[in-house]
Amino acid sequence: MGITYDAVQNAFVGYCYGDSTSGQRALYNLGLTGIPIVNVNNNCSTGSAALYQANNSVKFGQVECSLALGFERMKPGSLGTNFPDRDPPTKLFNVRSAEIEQEGLGENHGPGAPRMFGNGAQEYFAKYGGNIVHLAKIASKNHKHSLNNPYSQFRDGWSVEDVLNATKITNQLTKFMCSPTSDGAACCIVASEDFVHKHGLENQAIEIVAQALTTDSPVTFEGRSAMDVVGYSMSKACADKVFEDAGFAPGEGREQVGVVELHDCFAANELITYPALGLCAVDEAHKFVDRGDNTYGGKYVVNPSGGLEAKGHPLGATGIGMHFYIMRAGPMQAPGLFDISDKRGKYGLTHNVGLGGAVVVSLLRRPEFYKPGGVDGRTRCYLYRNIYTPNTHRLSVASRLGYNHAHECRPITLQDVDKVKSVHSSKYVLEHARL
Repeated sequence: MGITYDAVQNAFVGYCYGDSTSGQRALYNLGLTGIPIVNVNNNCSTGSAALYQANNSVKFGQVECSLALGFERMKPGSLGTNFPDRDPPTKLFNVRSAEIEQEGLGENHGPGAPRMFGNGAQEYFAKYGGNIVHLAKIASKNHKHSLNNPYSQFRDGWSVEDVLNATKITNQLTKFMCSPTSDGAACCIVASEDFVHKHGLENQAIEIVAQALTTDSPVTFEGRSAMDVVGYSMSKACADKVFEDAGFAPGEGREQVGVVELHDCFAANELITYPALGLCAVDEAHKFVDRGDNTYGGKYVVNPSGGLEAKGHPLGATGIGMHFYIMRAGPMQAPGLFDISDKRGKYGLTHNVGLGGAVVVSLLRRPEFYKPGGVDGRTRCYLYRNIYTPNTHRLSVASRLGYNHAHECRPITLQDVDKVKSVHSSKYVLEHARL
């Protein structure tokens, strides 16, 4: 069961390192069907921002089937501007973080992004406790999780000692606490529930219970918080809105989450994101780490994929990839998600943040109509909207590749493309495709 590109009615394509209309060039390999294709750039939250647009396109009835694609081919080294003849839009974030250093946080060093996130961790340490060892524990946990992910860029399983002994990047961060430069791609399809029923995909679905995108508030600059400069308050507002939209009272709902993919561009950000998402109290994040509540046997499994630090961080693909790991790899890499009385199982939670800024949070769950014994959807992903509950959407999966691509990494072939391409595809374009 499945669909071809002919069923897609519009598309949103996210990337940061690429010229305009790169989205068209990528999707033209599947066909030239005349659909609207919109290119999206929101820094590290680009992929989820594209998915957010596709989700809303279906949610508000514009189309029945939308596609969100994210990809990146990055330059070596730390993140920097592509336009050196002008100030980058993130300049004020760097300036404000540096000012906070001088206002009492203490001088830091290193490239802009790790320095800012390192400052966020330093503020947390000063206010609530904890130290660099907690960041090393987070990084080591993620690198050990990556051993289960065939797509992970690093599968070394580094220990806490390995992480601490790696090259220092900032006062707080070593190299193994940082996400690497990465290339990669990910894709999801969003569709209405009617569409899913029409195509017989009912038992291969995961529901987007709620999703939100938020941007910065004045506290980012007017406050004196390095944590807020890198998105703490923005992430908290987004998570609170998602759980409210899902029908939970303030502060509730987190106990029903089983697996989380959050934005650990640096171990420092994972530390401060635990309380931002409501997984623990704001002064409990380091204790949360010490208790092992972020891994197997603890309260949640956080970043079973290995997180950005291990699996990689191709900016345009990261957010969409998070949804893949929750819906596909999550049940396999985080056992116990369905060991509760509710047949829908526990929730999956994703968090994707980009400085500049934007954050997207999604709450995912198996739908009510899932039937045990049906196809469990371990070979391809689709998202769809529940028209009977207008604010919910669902992910569905169709068996087509012939292998479990959550546990086995194979390159895409022209034979794979032939299975999904449009009847309006171009032989000329495909001859120039790079697979």
